[in-house]
Amino acid sequence: MPKKLLLTTLLALAAVAVMPAYGPAARAPESASKAQNSGNPLEGVEWFVDSESPAWLAWQHLNRTGQTAKADMVWKIAREPRNMWLGGFTRPNFDFKVRRLIERAEAENTVPLFTVLRAESTSCNPSYDGGGPAEDARTRNWYDALARVIGGSRVVIAFEPDSLGTIDCHAPSRRDDRLKLLRYGVTALSKLPNATIYVEAGASDWEPAGRVAKKLRAIGIGKVRGFMLNATHYDWTRNNIRYGLQISRMTGGKNFVINTAENGRGPVHVRLPNGRRQTVWCNPGFRGMGQPPTTDTSHPKVDAYLWINRPGYAQSCGGQKIGWFLPRALSYARWATDWQGPPKGTRYGHQMNLTRQQLNIP
Repeated sequence: MPKKLLLTTLLALAAVAVMPAYGPAARAPESASKAQNSGNPLEGVEWFVDSESPAWLAWQHLNRTGQTAKADMVWKIAREPRNMWLGGFTRPNFDFKVRRLIERAEAENTVPLFTVLRAESTSCNPSYDGGGPAEDARTRNWYDALARVIGGSRVVIAFEPDSLGTIDCHAPSRRDDRLKLLRYGVTALSKLPNATIYVEAGASDWEPAGRVAKKLRAIGIGKVRGFMLNATHYDWTRNNIRYGLQISRMTGGKNFVINTAENGRGPVHVRLPNGRRQTVWCNPGFRGMGQPPTTDTSHPKVDAYLWINRPGYAQSCGGQKIGWFLPRALSYARWATDWQGPPKGTRYGHQMNLTRQQLNIP
């Protein structure tokens, strides 16, 4: 071997030897031919991991300050591709911020995962109008602006979590307007040539499948790849698969994705005095992350398990604003599992007895 080539080889090996132990989780994409044969647009795709996310920055800080045990826990979150949320809160410089995320992903030959939350219902009562026609117009303009920014870039979009389940939170006179608004957004984004879109369809512990399917048809499910489930809920993956297959049969065989970001310990359901079941959705305690994002799912109709929500973020409820919360992130990482359903002998996803206060049951 020539001395110059030998030196180059030794330097390359040395560089590998001193590489840090941490880095984005290894993801060996499936071959393009397999992805094409499967018909799954997410298969064979490497998803973008945001190294500027709060989870990543927290991991770096914990490492720098010698808190290695906590850093290792947070790394379970930081290393995974998680959906990046876009909405009215993406300001100022909306165009610049969205485009920069896309360009960072493209520079790494990866695909960004976005959750679009613009038509957010912030109240629930018989007179709530969702901002009225003026807010509808602003939201339509926002959808158009997002479509212009994305252009021909390859993206995956989870469209408007909780939007269908909260239709009845609006005044009766505004419910059809809300469906029309969502249909507008679906139509605008469905024209993007390289966007794979999954629209909101609630969760298995929310509304009946037939009711959701009717709403999906009303907002144009036929124009996109499919629908998403469990985006802000904690119900078991197995339950959502069964539920999703029911919806799929009523929407022309549509495929779907399931949010597994926070369902590793399942939901917290309680019985009310009247016998009805109530889902504790406002930051229930002792929950854990579920299966990491993957296209290796339990049913061919399920394109992927995704982290559409973001472990470590608190829900906007009970007077608490949505945002990154390190203690919550550590708790989710500590109690993470790959369970698709509750193991025998568990209650609320645990073998131990938990109090109502620990579970955050009101």
